[in-house]
Amino acid sequence: MKQGIHPENYRLVAFKDMSNEEVFITKSTANTKETIEVEGQEYPLVKMEISRTSHPFYTGKSKLLDTAGRIDKFKNKYSKFKK
Repeated sequence: MKQGIHPENYRLVAFKDMSNEEVFITKSTANTKETIEVEGQEYPLVKMEISRTSHPFYTGKSKLLDTAGRIDKFKNKYSKFKK
């Protein structure tokens, strides 16, 4: 490994999946201003939209996306360019 290019501030950080409230702790250098208490210990908190506990690929569950709403929005946005 090259000297002087790797971060020195590794510490335990809590990552929280906001879709299912799952919290897991791992080492990270992520900067955050929020903290959370887990099992009596206080950790810096990083909030995530999706993680291994809620991602459809890992859970085997698929989520229905609102494609009709997106298509209608696209059509409305670009309808002024019709010939």
